[in-house]
Amino acid sequence: VTLYHNPRCSKSRQTLALLEERGIEPEIIEYLETPPDAATITGLLDKLGIPALELVRRGEAPFAELGLAGKEDDDDALVEAMVSYPILIERPILVAGEQARIGRPPEAILDIL
Repeated sequence: VTLYHNPRCSKSRQTLALLEERGIEPEIIEYLETPPDAATITGLLDKLGIPALELVRRGEAPFAELGLAGKEDDDDALVEAMVSYPILIERPILVAGEQARIGRPPEAILDIL
């Protein structure tokens, strides 16, 4: 399994702890340090089964600064924004095989383990 992780985020830390409690040592990708490219984000969206807007943290400053409020249905624009500003990516994201879940709440990941 792979965890897209932000160690400064409490939900991300809780999700990692939940995995470790179950003896699972995920591959950890600190996505703010190693941002995913557009193909990776698109792949995550496919595994999550959600539109790009559901992966975007709309409360972050770049969302407003980039004028994304008027582009909620433009997946390409949202993916490009997440590539350029990875702080916009909702976290944490756990990938297990062909499935993925956003760990909000952290227990949301349990159904794909």
